[in-house]
Amino acid sequence: MPNRGGKDVRTYPAIFSRNGSTVSVEFPDLPGCVTFGKTEEEAISRAKEALEGFLYYSEQDGDVVSAPTPFDKLAVKKREAVVLVTVRMDIVREEEANKSITKSVTIPNWLNKLGIEANINFSGALQDALKERLGV
Repeated sequence: MPNRGGKDVRTYPAIFSRNGSTVSVEFPDLPGCVTFGKTEEEAISRAKEALEGFLYYSEQDGDVVSAPTPFDKLAVKKREAVVLVTVRMDIVREEEANKSITKSVTIPNWLNKLGIEANINFSGALQDALKERLGV
């Protein structure tokens, strides 16, 4: 169900299984989308992150993503459980678009010293200069 009033909601079934002291998670419709947690709670949280990342980067790469299999159509083994994992891709896209990244810059030592003495926020100054230069 990709769109509910502007919300891009996606739900995929995941298979959870206990594997020693960890809980393994696999999305049968999304090859390679796997994760694990030490507890059920951690596994659920990581499953959500894995699904968000898989769907986001598949979308960015233009990859076709399989539709989710209805949960009651999945065959599970003993000690496995189907858990439905839901994500909001509109929020994921917004977070990715606004995520800060770290850049390494080189400036002369004398300029660095003057900036420190003046309590300049170097990140803010660089952002301001880039915005001015780019006209945004």
